[in-house]
Amino acid sequence: MSSAADPGMGNHDDAALLEHAANLDAADPLARCRGLFIGTDTDLSYLDGNSLGRPLKRTVTDIGAFIQDGWGGRLIRGWDEEWLDLPQAIGDQLGRAVLGAAPGQTIIADSTTVVLYKLIRAALAAVDDPARTQIVLDTDNFPTDRYLVEGIAREEGLTLTWIEADPAAGVTPDQVRAATGPGTAVVLLSHVAYRSGFLADLRAITEAAHSAGALVVWDLCHSAGSVELDLDGADVDFAAGCTYKYLNGGPGSPAFAYVNSRHLPALRQPIWGWMGRKDAFEMGPGYEPSPGIRGFLSGTPAIFGMLAMRGTLDLIEEAGMAAIRAKSLALTAFAVDLYDAWLKPLGVELASPRDPALRGSHITLDHPAFSKETVAALWDRDVIPDFRSPRGIRVGLSPLSTSFEEVLHGMSAIRDRLQGWRRPPGSHLQHTCFDRLGPGR
Repeated sequence: MSSAADPGMGNHDDAALLEHAANLDAADPLARCRGLFIGTDTDLSYLDGNSLGRPLKRTVTDIGAFIQDGWGGRLIRGWDEEWLDLPQAIGDQLGRAVLGAAPGQTIIADSTTVVLYKLIRAALAAVDDPARTQIVLDTDNFPTDRYLVEGIAREEGLTLTWIEADPAAGVTPDQVRAATGPGTAVVLLSHVAYRSGFLADLRAITEAAHSAGALVVWDLCHSAGSVELDLDGADVDFAAGCTYKYLNGGPGSPAFAYVNSRHLPALRQPIWGWMGRKDAFEMGPGYEPSPGIRGFLSGTPAIFGMLAMRGTLDLIEEAGMAAIRAKSLALTAFAVDLYDAWLKPLGVELASPRDPALRGSHITLDHPAFSKETVAALWDRDVIPDFRSPRGIRVGLSPLSTSFEEVLHGMSAIRDRLQGWRRPPGSHLQHTCFDRLGPGR
């Protein structure tokens, strides 16, 4: 793929930039994937795929066939014939296609919040040292992660050690080394920072925690499906993530849990439900956990969300995570180039790393004028980023479904908003999609 910094970015004229975006799309080896998603044939600029991914067109067929033939045709027989096996079958596909995980270590279950709770409590129970009463986390981690750990610490009488994270960057291995020691039980961090997009050094941080005798739980919500992962190779202990972002499972689709095989024989998770029992349908007294990763199930699997994500996993396996990561790097680099050309002169700050290798698949833009109302006005014009308090607009770019021209139109709308929706005289974009959208749409 051509570099986003090719000739064309040197000329800030809108017509030249539009031509440059079109050239990048023409050279994109994943461009064909965009047409597989619903809504990509419209003028809407969707810059929030890191919050909720677009659905695949095949999902309509897959879900329809399931309702008609699976649910409607097989009825309760479907549980014995396929559905009970889906959490681990799709978990194994996720591990193979996205996580760098061998079979038997990944399962689809619950929400991210519940999965993280299970993993953190299981990790704490696995630390066989009463002197280790400390959990390490960072001040800018996603709220659920922070709230969960605060609650667990209160329940168990543990102490919290907070790493002061730079919101425009993230947690470094040196910070983890400084924060961990003989009293550390568990470290909980996000691989990609939800606010800045900073990509943490997963391998080095895992090694740092292990050298202190601690276990690590990684939150992969913003990296699964956009960043190459090798959980087995990095000797990661535990990981969790959602499936409605880059995996396109749909609103409320179930999360995943990864548990390194070396922990599974002795590990016990805290939410004992019938589906995680050794023989779920025996309905007998007492709880004997199912061996292996299946023991991390609790309740009835969420079939609909798993069916939706299966199409994306098939597409990821076909495209390859290396190509997806390359597209992500090019998209965010192009967005940063547009920031430099259009938004930096207007006083906007880039609240994300400049080095593409240190970013996930989103960037955050800060300006005193940015607010919920700013984003609502953009939404009215069918430009969809999201707002991150106190003054950040987050631009999320999904490699399989986002085009370079889509990024161009979205970034130009943010520029226009800062200029009071007034375009520079002679702007080429006054003849493109924004005039067709019209105000208030």
